[in-house]
Amino acid sequence: MAFTVKRRGRLTYYSEGERPVLSALVTEDLGDGDLKIYFAGLTGGHSAKGVLGLDELVTMDPGREIPLVFRSWERWLQEAGICRSLRDIDFIEMHAFGCQPKTPNPLVDPLGYAAEQDRLRAAYAEAYRGFFAEQLPDNGVPCRFTVHLLDVPDKAASYEFYSTALYQRSLQPQ
Repeated sequence: MAFTVKRRGRLTYYSEGERPVLSALVTEDLGDGDLKIYFAGLTGGHSAKGVLGLDELVTMDPGREIPLVFRSWERWLQEAGICRSLRDIDFIEMHAFGCQPKTPNPLVDPLGYAAEQDRLRAAYAEAYRGFFAEQLPDNGVPCRFTVHLLDVPDKAASYEFYSTALYQRSLQPQ
């Protein structure tokens, strides 16, 4: 994927296509080479599947979904020429909207549905904790991590995820 890059004052927009709806990344120049980075949201397995070229659709499996989101963002950073790795940035805040379970049907199996909600909450919490601990052990963790359980129009979606991070040039090897 080649980004279309548009600069406007202190902001740089990285998007795809001639008439994009949104940018995958937006950076804000803070001076001295530092950038505030805004990552677009990824919804469901469809977004990560397309970005990473995966054949299978990832649905309601936090242990696989969370790393896919971060790998997508890392690839965007590389393609934009901002940095090599997520280890080069520090996440400030994360916003995740976890969708309600797709099965079982809450009207047919209310106890099973409640159990699936509990499983998903625990699995998402472990996936987030695990990612930061295992993949970014030298980085700090975000100061705000908002998780909501809701439903979204994409019937296959299991999450909507977006974030803000900081690239600090002074922390990079010279």
